Amino acid sequence: MEAYDVFRDLAIIIIFAKFFGIVARKCKAPQVVGEIVAGLLIGPSVLGLVDQTDFIVQMAEIGVVLLMFSAGLGTDLKELLKTGPIAFLIACCGVFVPLVLGAVFYICYYGAQPWGSEGFYKAVFIGTIMTATSVSITVSSLKEMGKLKTKVGTTILSAAIIDDVIGIMVLTFVIGFKDPETEPSKVVISTLLFFVFAIVVGFISYKVFKIVDKRYPHTRRIPIAGLAYCFAFAYIAEHFFGIADITGAYFAGIILCSINDSDYIAEKMDINSYMLFGPVFFASIGLKTDIDDMNIPILLFSIGFVIVALLSKIIGCGLMAKICRFSFADSIKIGVGMMTRGEVALIVAQKGLSVGLVEPVYFTSVILLIIVSSIATPILLKVLFSKTPEAA
Repeated sequence: MEAYDVFRDLAIIIIFAKFFGIVARKCKAPQVVGEIVAGLLIGPSVLGLVDQTDFIVQMAEIGVVLLMFSAGLGTDLKELLKTGPIAFLIACCGVFVPLVLGAVFYICYYGAQPWGSEGFYKAVFIGTIMTATSVSITVSSLKEMGKLKTKVGTTILSAAIIDDVIGIMVLTFVIGFKDPETEPSKVVISTLLFFVFAIVVGFISYKVFKIVDKRYPHTRRIPIAGLAYCFAFAYIAEHFFGIADITGAYFAGIILCSINDSDYIAEKMDINSYMLFGPVFFASIGLKTDIDDMNIPILLFSIGFVIVALLSKIIGCGLMAKICRFSFADSIKIGVGMMTRGEVALIVAQKGLSVGLVEPVYFTSVILLIIVSSIATPILLKVLFSKTPEAA
């Protein structure tokens, strides 16, 4: 392959990804679904216009790091801390129930797996994919209905943010335990050390950024420094602590989310992500998705995967909301509001593929889950709120 061939690949990826992203948005589906479909079409499985190369893989890795950095920047830390134990409990249950039911579903479908075996970790990882929540579709629906600032709306938003933090921690543990040479105690210690490092260094970094931001407000050096900080944190997390690079990027975003120019940094990151790295990442999911191996058992698995993933969120979050003294109707709303999946589920699946915990064919299951949850959630929320107009 000639060096200049990468420009042809990038041109094809960007044109197809953006076109199908617009089509998806017109069909009321998340834009990322269209970008994934674009990757599937131009990849080896269909048209064969673009092959998965080392260059595309590295570009996709940068894309996923930027996405997680932006997710961290978009976190309202004050709101996160203010919501108290209720949103935290709902989020914990919303991670635990899908994790367990997802693993049980995999074991029931493929047979019992010995503790600590490759099959056991694959089962756990299927549950880990189910833990992710994407609240963007829910937020849009609640805004449209004027319910975002109700008690139910605020609880869903806060629980979803905490859910993502816990989900990333679960991903870190699962990937760490997967290595047969890794001792559980070392995984726990290295994870705890990373959090200590993130808190100490993060506090110092926050103070430094705050001073620089005050002295040079709204200048390009702020997002440039933020980007370098994101990459540094991603590298340190993976290289020194054995923590996933996306975890480091996410925490870098959380550290900087409270400085005055956090929105300005996020705006600049979104430009990079929207124009180049985001489309490459989501298209690369389609490039890696192997539909040639799709068969009846995999199709049935995908259908079961979607059903378990949706019901487990409703059960987990709804049950804990009911325990926290929400009405039954509001508990169901919270469960339904938490069942959407999006970018984070894809990021988790992508990380699992890179470490050998999931095969490419299972990306079809994740994509199907995103499409179904994105369509079903707004419809169900509208029906639920029409029956009981005001949240408790």
